[in-house]
Amino acid sequence: MSTEPLSPLLEKFRVHLVDEKGASVHTVRNYFIDLVDFERYLVERAKLSLLSASHAAIRGYLGTLAVEHAPASRARRLASIKSFYKFLVRQKLLPGSPAKLVKSPKLPKKLPKVLPVEELFAILDMPPQDTVLGLRDRAILEILYGGGLRISELCGLNLLDVERRERIIRVMGKGSKERLCPVNAQSIRALEAYLERRGELLAVPHAGQDAEAVFLNYRGGRLTPRSIARHLDAYVLQCALQRKVSPHALRHSFATHLLGGGADIRSIQELLGHASLSTTQRYTHVSWEQLQAVYDAAHPRA
Repeated sequence: MSTEPLSPLLEKFRVHLVDEKGASVHTVRNYFIDLVDFERYLVERAKLSLLSASHAAIRGYLGTLAVEHAPASRARRLASIKSFYKFLVRQKLLPGSPAKLVKSPKLPKKLPKVLPVEELFAILDMPPQDTVLGLRDRAILEILYGGGLRISELCGLNLLDVERRERIIRVMGKGSKERLCPVNAQSIRALEAYLERRGELLAVPHAGQDAEAVFLNYRGGRLTPRSIARHLDAYVLQCALQRKVSPHALRHSFATHLLGGGADIRSIQELLGHASLSTTQRYTHVSWEQLQAVYDAAHPRA
């Protein structure tokens, strides 16, 4: 996001997202990368302001993105623009939204990337167990897979969020919604092994240290999603897997393996913190063989 001050309307929208909607820093940043670029197009090329933008101007802006941006990127930009204009209408700054009837690019249906169990276990076993950073990485991977956490949720964990005896982790999900995530005994053992040595990362004072954060970098600061992704890349490389594995793939694998093991879709929705069941239902495709087996075993005519 640009360090330049936002125009008054965009600043008003930013305050709304932060103070009223409780949007995350990541979400706000993405909105304003999109909206600042859109405003620049309006002023420099369409000779319009945010309040005078038309349906045609918004379509023209999306058209300029078509060469270098994928449909998903263009759809995200349009979603940001639509949200912004809905806000202006609610604030009675416009009688109607010029973006309301602009159609989003058609997106290919992307299925969640899921790891086979044996590959996932190989990754979990890769971090060394004789260093504090290795123990930390093992705990991170075990909790991402064992609890189905989003990477942002894991990075935001504080020591008080973990109930080790009950095997419960309290996370702050999207929209500042809190939920309780049960984790397995293996995840807790990995976490406890790391926490026994976590103090080593705070032993030498450095600026930016965070004594409340669960997962720390080597200088004692709160670990970032980018750092975790980089460490995961290294372990995947050591496993010689011929695929890209993101931290989110561990969350997808968590859901899919639960579904394959017989968990019902509503329970998985609660565990993942999905607001809509339709989001969770993406995981049913990978368990078709399991569903077919249940059908064959249960239906009188099968």
